[in-house]
Amino acid sequence: MKNATRVRSEHHHGSHRGLLVAPRPTPPAQVQAIIVPTIRPPRAVQHAIDLAAALGCVLVALCSTNDTSTVGVVRRAAAAGVEALAIDVDDLPPRLLPEFETCARLKGTRFEPRSDLSLKRNLGLLLARVAKWERIVFLDDDIEIPDPSDLGKAAALTDDHAGVGLKIEGYPDNSVVCHAYREAGGAQDMFVGGGAMAVHAGTTSSFFPDIYNEDWFFLLGDRKLRRTTVIGTAVQKPYDPFNVEERARAEEFGDVLAEGLFWLLDEGRPLQHADARYWSQYLVKRKKFILETMELTKSTEMLPDRKAKKLRSLTAALGRSRFIQPKWCEEYVDAWRKDRSAWQKHLDHHQQHAPRESDLGKVIAHLGLTHITTYF
Repeated sequence: MKNATRVRSEHHHGSHRGLLVAPRPTPPAQVQAIIVPTIRPPRAVQHAIDLAAALGCVLVALCSTNDTSTVGVVRRAAAAGVEALAIDVDDLPPRLLPEFETCARLKGTRFEPRSDLSLKRNLGLLLARVAKWERIVFLDDDIEIPDPSDLGKAAALTDDHAGVGLKIEGYPDNSVVCHAYREAGGAQDMFVGGGAMAVHAGTTSSFFPDIYNEDWFFLLGDRKLRRTTVIGTAVQKPYDPFNVEERARAEEFGDVLAEGLFWLLDEGRPLQHADARYWSQYLVKRKKFILETMELTKSTEMLPDRKAKKLRSLTAALGRSRFIQPKWCEEYVDAWRKDRSAWQKHLDHHQQHAPRESDLGKVIAHLGLTHITTYF
């Protein structure tokens, strides 16, 4: 379906591309580390290992679940001549990362996340700061980079950008609701994602909150989106976003918050306008958007089983959305601001007490990770 014929909803902004700045021409810079959060077998990290070999940088694998193997990852890296460390994040030392207020607000509620992705990315930021790495790349294990030099180009822009994403090709990178909207004919774009993003670890003061769309929050400042751009290409491997309806349910709170905040930015308004009154209005839009997407899905020709799966996922998202209260949204954003300050202090503390040499063995020991790290 051509973009000119696609449906545009008055209740949803299908693109936030206008918030990005154009990338400037620049020679590639040295990437110092590729950081891969993974829950898959070691072979899933092989592409990142090959990239690290091509770029001459360190490979960091942040592992969890029984399917992963820190030893297996490091053996593969050693075979490729890549310096690598793999950390089992299921047994991190207490207080290595701050106790975020945003986490406390969701703990024990139906909105409590079940993913450790944000934890892994924050650990990557902390590790990079202590190791004195500057230009790092976050890369998911289901994304491939056709041209390794694109990572160097992205890294070169991190000196004056909060994040530099790569354009996602292959399977689109969206929430379940937005996938359904696109597949039903809606005009749906993609934004910068943490699955393929370069950042300057030496200067960033931001963190990834434990919520869906954590990467969008990472890119935000106190009032607006910090300088962000896109360069190069990444390819997302296909998956089925509608396979488990719980995915849509789990994403909804984070999707509401991120899309709601970016709606403000699209209109040229500061984040401070996101008070309870604003959220009350936006939540009405969100529910109308999901209902609209359900109607579009019903009227779109597709296999009956596929349509049924989409409608179950959309019903799950709508059901979760109805539990979200405007005041909770306002309070979460306030807590996120406090957590940004706490995270900066946490980074400063570790940086002040970090080993003078950027020896990875000493860095691992400083962070108390020796017993859960495999290093080559």
